[in-house]
This record gives sequence, structure tokens and C-alpha cells, in this order.
Amino acid sequence: MSEYAVAGRDPLLLLSAVELARRIRSRQVSAREVVEAHIAHVERFDETLNAVVVKRYAAARDEADAADRRVAAADSSEMLPPLLGVPCTIKESMGLAGLPQTAGLVARAHVHASEDATTVARLRAAGAIPIGLTNVSELLMWMESDNRVYGRTSCAYDAKRTCGGSSGGEGASVGAGGAPFGLGADVGGSIRIPAFFNGVFGHKPTGGLVPATGQYPLAENDALRYLTTGPLARRAEDLGPLLRILAGPDGRDGACVPMDWGDERRVDIAQLVVLDVREPIAMAASDALETVREQAIQTLARRGARVKKVALPRLREGLQIWSAMLEAAGGKTFAELLGDGQAVRGGRELMRWALRRSPHTLPAIGLALLERVPKLLGSSSTKYVALGLALRAELDEALGSHGVMPFPPHARVATRHGFALLPPVRWGYTAIFNVMETPSTAVPMGLDRRGLPLGVQIVGGRGRDALTIAVARVLEDAHGGWVPPPLWFRS
Repeated sequence: MSEYAVAGRDPLLLLSAVELARRIRSRQVSAREVVEAHIAHVERFDETLNAVVVKRYAAARDEADAADRRVAAADSSEMLPPLLGVPCTIKESMGLAGLPQTAGLVARAHVHASEDATTVARLRAAGAIPIGLTNVSELLMWMESDNRVYGRTSCAYDAKRTCGGSSGGEGASVGAGGAPFGLGADVGGSIRIPAFFNGVFGHKPTGGLVPATGQYPLAENDALRYLTTGPLARRAEDLGPLLRILAGPDGRDGACVPMDWGDERRVDIAQLVVLDVREPIAMAASDALETVREQAIQTLARRGARVKKVALPRLREGLQIWSAMLEAAGGKTFAELLGDGQAVRGGRELMRWALRRSPHTLPAIGLALLERVPKLLGSSSTKYVALGLALRAELDEALGSHGVMPFPPHARVATRHGFALLPPVRWGYTAIFNVMETPSTAVPMGLDRRGLPLGVQIVGGRGRDALTIAVARVLEDAHGGWVPPPLWFRS
């Protein structure tokens, strides 16, 4: 706190959402002061990062003033909303009534949300105040949050590097301190990779725990359970309270079911079984990321958890399994979504891109071409779906009701802009757990020698979200959690 004060920044920007809400309720600070501190900070860093691409400052200030009036009028017995007056940011693909919802697609540049997405509505009902919408990758399917509508967003720790995708704007916003938490979605790592690249916490819930109603594009059929909505936060103590607000059926998302996912405050770390699994997916994780994985295991062992070495060789086929199972779920193709209903021709669009005439980014065009691969594989695709189902059963058995698995969140730390394509397979470490439908929490584990975030993801059994969040809190306590990035200390 003192180091931050010396740097001339408001210490409110260090606090969790839970702590900010407590101080607002107890009148130690006003909601207006908290919101203004975060808006000022976004204005300070966002010329460099381009994370918060739709500003909502006037409405946020009005809502903060209303929150302060509500606090002032409340008596000691009144139960105020748990996030009353706390600012946040929201992924642009989530509906927030009256604001753009383009998903980074030029053809949707005119589209505004007619209503709040279910999760956005739940956060607002809990008193949270969105200060803006954050950038995404084009149609939410790549690790660069870059599109022809808003441009490119950079990593909070190095503007020459990617912030990740598709919730990259959320990662950069929260990682830079612009909001204590944000709302993202994840079908292949889109919460966990931006959380990892930007040094914050991110939770991908169990499939079917949180409704996706009001997002665009929306997955279909089984893929609705692979697409998960969850929080990114600078402090681990916010993950559980946020998930309690977000979780539960809304009567509109048919994949979302009632589920008792536990309570992280009641988890006894000494009762956990920690699976020590070292299986590369497509390519081996860096030595630095393997080291922090081992550090996480050692920390849990010191708290009394039992460590068990386990081999899960089917994980090595993770990318093929993810691709095959997602394709088998059916629904609109990526090429159809990219063309806003009429499938783009990938080869033609690639030539247009080379002539600088395409409204699409190169990764989006590449994905439109590559999504045909599972269909071309034929029987091989069926084989990988079967492998995936077998792996899911194997994970269920290995994790049981008390198991957690520390695992790399990616093969490398945040790459330089444009280099995520070389090779385009490093995200297999997260993608596989979407089709496994298991919860997974990204946890920051300090910085490397270049000042870039290191991290680990903690995987748990389906419906055991409380375990992975409890482990995140233990690791934050032991290893420091989020570290303010260098841009904090610039004038």
C-alpha cells in the first residue's frame, strides 16, 4: 500500500471487490470516490492498452451517486446488495442494454444490445457498476484481442505483447488495475489465458453452472456446456462471491442446471489430493511454467494435501479432442458467423486480406479455413470424440470429490503481437478442460525475469468449483497473487 502511495496512485485500486463493498457499506469511502478512482486510472493507461473500448462513465457516476444515497438512507439492519457501488468492466460480447455488442465484427458495428445478458443483470442487481465494455478477438476465437471495429489491445505488463483472447480486454483492464473484477467467457481458454497473460485470477466454471444467455455469438447444443461464463479478478477472495452471484439457471439457457458447487470458505486443504500430472499438449510447456506448477504442488503439500503422481496420456491429444468434440456439437459454423449469416469463403477472404481489403483479421480467416479439418478427418474425428469421452471418465475418477490438478495455463508466457500463430497450438492446455466440462482457475504466480506474469491453472472435478477457488486463495497467500504492472509507476 505504501509503495503504491509513493507512486502517486490511489490505494483503492489495490483492493478486492469484497473489501471495496465493505468500505462503501460502512461509509469509510463513497461509491463515487471508488468509481472515480477507477475511471481516472483507466484514462491514464488505456491510451497505451486500448482495453476499455466502450466507455460508460456518465452512467457509472450516476449509479455511484445512487448507491451512496442508498447507503446513507439505510439503517443498520438493512441488508444491502453485496457489490453495491463497486465498479467493474464487461466483455463487449455480453449484452449490456443500449451499448454496442459487435463481438468485434464489422458487419455488427451498428448492433446494440436490447437487454442485459443474464450474468450482467445479476451483477448489476448485486450493486456492481459497469464502467465500460472491453475488447475482444474477432468473433471471440483467438488469443489476440484484435478486430477491425476497435483495434488491438495489449498486455498490461508489456504493450508489445498480446493480452490474450477472447476476453483479452478484460484481462488487460483488470490486470492494469482499471477494475477490481470483470466478466468474461471461455470456450477454449478465453478467461484463463487473458488472466494468465495479465497476471490476475480467472475462473472457468463447471459446464452448465452459469447461464450464457445474452452473449453473442452463442454456442449451441452440447457446446453450450463447453462455453462458460465467469469472473476475472485481481484478488482471489472475489471469485467465490462472484460465482455465487452468477451461478444458477435463468430459465432460458437450457444447458444450465441447478448445481451445488460447494463453498470455498469451507474447504480443508489438508483433505485434498493433488494430482501431479505432466502431459504436454501439442508442445511442451516452458521450464518456467513447469517450475511454478511444481511450486504450487509443493505449497499445497506443505498445507497437508496428499500429492499423487498420475499419468493421463490422453491429455496429449487435447487439441484434437477439443476440435472434434466442438465440431460434433453442431450449430452454425465459424465461417457463417464471420459472414453474419452467409459463410465467408476463406481462400477468397485470405486474398482480400493480402490486398488490405478484408474487414476480417488474419486469425479469424485462418480459423474459417481450419474449421473444415474435423470434417475432412472423417472417422478420425469420431475417434477423437471417443477419446474425449474416455478422458472425461478418467478425469472424473482421478479427481473424485477431493482432487485438484495444477496444470500449465499455456505453453508460454504472453507472446509478442502476431506471434501467437507461431505455432498456433499453445492454447491446448486450456481448451481440453472446456470439453471435459471441469472447473479451472487461473492463478498468478509472480513474474519472470522480464517482468511478465507466470501462472498455473487449478483443475477440479466437475461441480467442484469450490476446491479450485480455495486453492487459488492459498496460492495467493503463499506467492503474492497479482502484482501491479510497470505502467502503474509511470507519471
